[in-house]
Amino acid sequence: MSFTGTVRFHLAFPVNDLVKTRAFYVEGLGCELGRESAYSLILGLGEHQLVAHLTAEPLEPQNGIYPRHFGLVFELESDWEALLERAQRHQLTFYQQPKHRFPGSPLEHRTFFLADPFHNLLEFKFYRHSSAILGQRELTQVGDRG
Repeated sequence: MSFTGTVRFHLAFPVNDLVKTRAFYVEGLGCELGRESAYSLILGLGEHQLVAHLTAEPLEPQNGIYPRHFGLVFELESDWEALLERAQRHQLTFYQQPKHRFPGSPLEHRTFFLADPFHNLLEFKFYRHSSAILGQRELTQVGDRG
């Protein structure tokens, strides 16, 4: 699917506390703060729109990184490293420490996972070969599932 103009991804997710949400996403991760209300915050992650919606429902952690997480895929390794350093400097919670996946293969990439205060998992990746982002369809490896 292709479009003529700029297209941005939108993701809405649940949180239990907007002050903690702002601290993690804006001060910690460096997201741009958009509109806010008593019930939600709009955040810019890269050029994409996240909306944190306040809920009174208990938010439970999932077992592992699957099936649900979101994040960014970086074109430049230096940008990936800069975000990693920022996350470390702001002492954000790492759900998985930085690692290399599939070294030496066409799918080689660097990744780390963060957990926000509400158990939402965020993954940040840099692929050594940009063709692996949506290509390399003949290869079946995806993530760390056995």
